[in-house]
Amino acid sequence: MGSQGGFYQSKEFLDLVKSIGEARSKAEEDRIVLNEIETLKRRISEPDIPKRKMKEYIIRLVYIEMLGHDASFGYIHAVKMTHDDSLLVKRTGYLAVTLFLNEDHDLIILIVNTIQKDLKSDNYLVVCAALNAVCKLINEETIPAVLPQVMELLAHPKEAVRKKAIMALHRFYQKSPSSVSHLVSNFRKRLCDNDPGVMGATLCPLFELIARDVNSYKDLVISFVSILKQVAERRLSKAYDCHQMPAPFIQIKLLKILALLGSGDKQASENMYTVVGDIFRKCDSSSNIGNAVLYECICCVSSIYPNPKLLESAADVISRFLKSDSHNLKYMGIDALGRLIKISPEIAEQHQLAVIDCLEDPDDTLKRKTFELLYKMTKSTNVEVIVDRMIDYMISISDNHYKTEIASRCVELAEQFAPSNQWFIQTMNRVFEHAGDLVNIKVAHSLMRLIAEGFGEDDDNADSKLRSSAVESYLRILGEPKLPSVFLQVICWVLGEYGTADGMFSASDITGKLCDVAEAYSNDETVKAYATTALMKIYAFEIAARRKVDMLPECQSLMEELLASHSTDLQQRAYELQAVIGLDAHAVDCIMPSDASCEDIEVDRDLSFLNDYIQEAIEKGAQPYIPESERSGMLNISNFRNQDHHEASSHGLRFEAYELPKPAVQSRIPQALIASTEIVPVPEPMYPRESYQTTMPSIPSDAGSAELKLRLEGVQKKWGRPTYTPATSTSNSTSQKTVNGTSQGDGASTVSSMRETYDSRKPQVEVSHEKQKLAASLFGGSSKTEKRPATGHKAAKASSHMVEKSHVPKSSMEVASDKAASAQQPPDLLDLGEPTATSTALQLDPFKQLEGLLDTTEVASAVNGAPAASISPDIMALYVDTAAGIHNKNDADLLSGLSNPSVTNMPGTTAMPQVTQSSSKRPNPKDSLEKDALCRCGFACSWAVDRTIIQAILVFIYYYQIYARDCHINVIQPY
Repeated sequence: MGSQGGFYQSKEFLDLVKSIGEARSKAEEDRIVLNEIETLKRRISEPDIPKRKMKEYIIRLVYIEMLGHDASFGYIHAVKMTHDDSLLVKRTGYLAVTLFLNEDHDLIILIVNTIQKDLKSDNYLVVCAALNAVCKLINEETIPAVLPQVMELLAHPKEAVRKKAIMALHRFYQKSPSSVSHLVSNFRKRLCDNDPGVMGATLCPLFELIARDVNSYKDLVISFVSILKQVAERRLSKAYDCHQMPAPFIQIKLLKILALLGSGDKQASENMYTVVGDIFRKCDSSSNIGNAVLYECICCVSSIYPNPKLLESAADVISRFLKSDSHNLKYMGIDALGRLIKISPEIAEQHQLAVIDCLEDPDDTLKRKTFELLYKMTKSTNVEVIVDRMIDYMISISDNHYKTEIASRCVELAEQFAPSNQWFIQTMNRVFEHAGDLVNIKVAHSLMRLIAEGFGEDDDNADSKLRSSAVESYLRILGEPKLPSVFLQVICWVLGEYGTADGMFSASDITGKLCDVAEAYSNDETVKAYATTALMKIYAFEIAARRKVDMLPECQSLMEELLASHSTDLQQRAYELQAVIGLDAHAVDCIMPSDASCEDIEVDRDLSFLNDYIQEAIEKGAQPYIPESERSGMLNISNFRNQDHHEASSHGLRFEAYELPKPAVQSRIPQALIASTEIVPVPEPMYPRESYQTTMPSIPSDAGSAELKLRLEGVQKKWGRPTYTPATSTSNSTSQKTVNGTSQGDGASTVSSMRETYDSRKPQVEVSHEKQKLAASLFGGSSKTEKRPATGHKAAKASSHMVEKSHVPKSSMEVASDKAASAQQPPDLLDLGEPTATSTALQLDPFKQLEGLLDTTEVASAVNGAPAASISPDIMALYVDTAAGIHNKNDADLLSGLSNPSVTNMPGTTAMPQVTQSSSKRPNPKDSLEKDALCRCGFACSWAVDRTIIQAILVFIYYYQIYARDCHINVIQPY
């Protein structure tokens, strides 16, 4: 076609493609490409190159980049092509820059203006090319530059442009949700677009929005069900069919959305039963795309509120998957079966032979998926068979990543469902022996704790037998040529604690084995350290029992070697061993008592046993210890802060980063206070956030956060991004959920019996006795999940692998919405009305509220309509002139009042701090208000003042007043 001029490419370019395709080695291909790069560098820099030639050069550069070579010398020429007036050249340029550049490339700034101009073009093909570039190249900083043009294109007459505009908005939401959070309602509107392609493109951003906040989109359940029903009934044009399936990808996305909306919601799930049952009945399973839709139906059924008929239909589809000869369908069947057994565990028993066949399949991927299914099906009756199978498979594979996963699952199942402690120890030994150091060190500690604690009962004989069997098995395992380090640590610890406890083995036998371990693994300092400590325990127990200790020559040489070791840890252990051997029996018994590994150790964190020593040293003239907070001699104002915000430093100011904004809640401050710019005791400012359809209810702020600070609501922001606009009223959006009032028919047609024999479509083959026995071991037990009683060595699990999904009751909000919508007819798909908002505002005089001029019960009733008892805060006491009687008061009274204000909580209202007065006579509130207004008139309310700085200023004012009082200086009322 190229030789005939179909693609307008030269013969030289076609020869390049042919020569690269015929290259016999990578070196030959690289040589051809490098020659082409040199040629293009020379030709692309020539002046007055025809557009047709430049377009071909750019395409050849794209081909070079696809082969993994650098073509950055031509990027600027691709950018220049996007400015061309020719449609073919412009589209080629956009294609090249989307392949060449990323969103953070330096050349992006050169094409932003071009994109803005092309988005306003009259040619919809140019607009589509620009939208493609927007999805690929626009980053978070350049989103505001093109967002208005993209929003206008949502109403473009061409459906292709509207579809790509939706995709661009979706990309903006993924990159910066905050920049388009106020535009998410456009996705709802585009859901009822006349073109199915635009509607299908809208499902993708809606799926992400619903995944983040399900409750805000419950009202769309009826709409989604209606769309899915229309698609399943083939009401769309044939252009959307794929292998005779009507719009399968739209069906799959709708089923995913319904699975999210119906999870745990019985009312929403009941609206979905009919349409999902119709898809089960009508879907064609002869094609891959039909099987994909059926699989997504099974996933939806396993997520929504359970329905027996749909579960039966899903089990029938799973049976067809498992009986298929295709490994892909078997894999889907195993995965779907793993989803359904969480709801109905008995379904797995109907397909036990099929699961056994998958377990023995040579396809490694299918085998791994089957092990995942068995992991979910494990219970106390089949744990031994499943864990043994998993360990055998772990031994046969060489993939360390998957071997680690299998080992962790074996350990988890053994800890949760182990029938006996002996079996648990044997299983752990096999896992350690074959998984090596891939096992987590916590598993080794759990095994040591199990052996030390025993059965967790008062049966000392059973515990002794358990430890003896562990010692005997570990002495036998030490004969292995190579053992993992973690397993050797467990072995050394067990032999040191219980090697000579029952008298079956002498101390010389155990110490000889431990010396052999330390010599064989001389490069592993951790193993040598465990072996040295085990030797010290054995010799200590022998000395405490008043038996003669004969140190073997190899033990003596090992101790001499460790005494001269470069490792301080090993050297210290060797010195401890040498010191223990020289002690008497009583001292050794006090230092290292026998079988005391499970006893609690009392730690004296205050080191009170050193008090006598410290007192004696002080009496001899030693300097007492000075805490770090008192060393600098500076004022430590941390005592004046809230107790929840203590800091270790003695500085008066906080230098760490500001805290993140609080969650979006509405403030209870009255409207009249917003215009005030005074310093008043107010609660922590709470910033509202735009939310679609519903607004979070206002909640009272914490009482501990109420401090002195500036009122900044309504003040123009000077720094940061100008995206925040403080709300001045509380809006309560209300929305109504509609319920499908139409009667629902039976969700599924009559299905074949679930008890049909395995492989009914094949000739009947006699099942071997071995398979029948294995199936009976895996599935023959009780279907209920059983767990072994928790002992001291295991933590109880909060949930088992197979728990039936609990029925979620209706919430009060759902019941209320049902009553509100019961009298309405089900809306049409296009009837997606916006919720209405009502606003309320509180009117209250702030001066009366602050100074107690209004009765507290009156204030409380004005705020929330409920009576309350509280004491009004007296803030003016901080600014009155210091009274003469202050000399007789404790100076810490005011500071304690600043740091730990007494707070009185009123139900439904924000707690206000009460400041302790430093004067016995309360000032006139009106005079204090006038004086305070004059004193603080110089404040610039646009300052972003941190509350900690305000506290520091108040403390400085206090000490300044004290200093002025003592020096008899006339104090001017401070700002």
